[in-house]
Amino acid sequence: MVKTAGDRMATDERIDEAIAWRPGTSVKRAEQALIAKKTQVLRPFELTVPQYVAMYALSITPGISGARLARYCAVTPQSMTTVLKTLEARGLVERRPSPDHSQVLITRLTPAGQELLARADEAAVAVERRLADAYSPDELERLHELLDRAIKVLTDQ
Repeated sequence: MVKTAGDRMATDERIDEAIAWRPGTSVKRAEQALIAKKTQVLRPFELTVPQYVAMYALSITPGISGARLARYCAVTPQSMTTVLKTLEARGLVERRPSPDHSQVLITRLTPAGQELLARADEAAVAVERRLADAYSPDELERLHELLDRAIKVLTDQ
């Protein structure tokens, strides 16, 4: 039996009705939309969202550990190692042994990384501004409060 467009629409509607009460669905869809838009605007810079976030974090805290960087970027330490190796191969970051611990690598943006980040950050910030501008200042504050509460509930903090 061949499914028609009407059958697919009815199925989609049933699924939408069944999950409408679940806040996680809306949170996930919003996150996916945000990541998709950031992926789109970072593509001309040949950066992925995790690469951009890692570079941004390094611009704020040069030398941050790979483990802390992975937590900040919401990726595994193994994925962060790949991200950093890719950025290093492109000459965007440099990793040198720590003078205190030879097994620890200190990671910093190179001048080329700083320059690329400045341009990429303009594009990423434009996405965030577009999102923020969809809300009044009071709504945006409330959105942050609601999302912070969700994080607290889900992380039992």
